[in-house]
Amino acid sequence: MRPVNREVPAGENPLGYAPVMGLIVKFAIPSIISMLVMAAYNITDQIFIGNVVGMLGNAATNVAFPVVTLTMAFAQMVGIGTAANFNLHMGAKRQEEAKKYLGTGLTLMVIFGVLILSFILIFKRQILLVCGATEAVFPYALRYLSITAIGLPFLLMGNAGSNLIRADGSPAYSMFCTVSGALLNVFLDWLFLFVFQWGIQGAAIATVIGQIISFILCIAYFPRFKSFRIHPNMLGIRWRYLTDIVKLGTSNFINHMIMMLVNITLNNVLTKYGAQSIYGSDIPLAVSGVVAKLNSILIAFGVGLAQGCQPIWGFNMGAKNYNRVKEAYKKAVTTALIIGLFVFAAFQLFPTQIVKIFGSGEALYFQFAEQYMRIYMMMVCIYNIQPITVNYFTGTGNVHQGIIISLSRQGFFLIPLLLLLPLFFGINGVLYAAPIADSLACILCLSMVAINFKKLSTGNIP
Repeated sequence: MRPVNREVPAGENPLGYAPVMGLIVKFAIPSIISMLVMAAYNITDQIFIGNVVGMLGNAATNVAFPVVTLTMAFAQMVGIGTAANFNLHMGAKRQEEAKKYLGTGLTLMVIFGVLILSFILIFKRQILLVCGATEAVFPYALRYLSITAIGLPFLLMGNAGSNLIRADGSPAYSMFCTVSGALLNVFLDWLFLFVFQWGIQGAAIATVIGQIISFILCIAYFPRFKSFRIHPNMLGIRWRYLTDIVKLGTSNFINHMIMMLVNITLNNVLTKYGAQSIYGSDIPLAVSGVVAKLNSILIAFGVGLAQGCQPIWGFNMGAKNYNRVKEAYKKAVTTALIIGLFVFAAFQLFPTQIVKIFGSGEALYFQFAEQYMRIYMMMVCIYNIQPITVNYFTGTGNVHQGIIISLSRQGFFLIPLLLLLPLFFGINGVLYAAPIADSLACILCLSMVAINFKKLSTGNIP
């Protein structure tokens, strides 16, 4: 291994020799802050809507949320797929190839943004019904989605672009883009809901404006790209590079698509089995939306860590510094476990107090919320091992392993459990599906990484 405390040689990238934990801090903290600010925005948005619109408003945003997950699936495919190929080729000192990947990725951002906007606007009513909107929730959800759909291309391009900015060695600016839009969003939420009293439409307008600002700041970076100068002739679709981008972005894409399917499945089973219980169909739907936004805090840490480590994994894999690749994974997982324990404690000790922040409700609402948080979120301490492992395999070019891990928690385990357990245990079966799926996914992740580590140790790399 190279010494980690020597001076930086001219023209050499510190990703290849600087202390790993220092690199994780440098790259992951801005990413985590960005994700946390986005989570804080989502939570604040939910609080404002819950207190101004009420429980049906919370349920409406939950029903519309799969559309955001769909958009993020394409953003992650393009952003992570392009960034991973970019870092792998920069690490291997193949700059011309890296340029072509970047140009293809920037072009894909625009194409996917336009296609998603068109799809949502045409099929928005059908989408909301599929996502579990009840008769009472549907009007709120339709008003909300009709406006937020306009911001989806900007959300996609801003999120994908921030991955490229981070891969270029500017994690702080990537954070600035996300944070600026999210903070503006929070302020506009307060202005439009409490001052102008525009209701759920005001929250939707605030969301779109924030996404546009983040996009503008993101695009403003590329004329100042550090690795090389970006020229217009680099843009366009090159099928060979598009295929490679899709390959390395597929695991993240699948992960988000499965998350969307879980969200849709969960909404539908909660309304179905909730209607057969004392809670009715709307209470479980509203609680699920609130807890999902709370869980975004934990996800922010995991995804932020994974995105921060991606340049380290990719560059050192390309440079064949395998010990640094393994070290970065171990430290990321250890950090995620420590953070997960704090979130677990908060959910177990203060469930009712936390839910009350999101507005008032009847006694049954808080009764179900407490039960949901304590059971459904029982294994949150190990939840982030899966997204970190997905990004680990993607960042090191192991496409097939990344896809398997992407499918594991939600696809192989959670969706089947959500459909099967309620047949025997009613709505309680829905609650126990998540901790079982989390445990099984964690075992699979660590087993596959252990096999991969043995190959790295022996140098048996395909």
